[in-house]
Amino acid sequence: MNQQTVHTYLMNKPLVKLTQPFAKDVDVYKVNHKMFATLALSNEGGTDENGEPIWWLNLKCDPDEAQSLRDIFPAVTPGYHMNKRLWNTVILDGSIPQGEIERMIDNSFNLVVDNMPDKDKKAIEALL
Repeated sequence: MNQQTVHTYLMNKPLVKLTQPFAKDVDVYKVNHKMFATLALSNEGGTDENGEPIWWLNLKCDPDEAQSLRDIFPAVTPGYHMNKRLWNTVILDGSIPQGEIERMIDNSFNLVVDNMPDKDKKAIEALL
């Protein structure tokens, strides 16, 4: 997945809003005012196998799964500028299958929604 396909996938989640509270070059994706993802150009530069700039995707994650994903995928690292126990950075360099990135996005979204009050959770789940 590249920056545009990830952005589209994130924005297709129900009630997602895009904000840029940190900087113009850091997109923050929120559901019901709660952050579940960030997307930013890598601060290390470099390009993927297609010559495109590499982007970093931060996603919330269960702590045990976070470590497992880091062990499986070299392109998954502790969350950049985030709580390293609860967030992973997914380096969008083409090495992780699209389905796996979509699963990680879904899990991040669901973790945030699951911690909302029942009223909000039910409203979001009704849109899924």
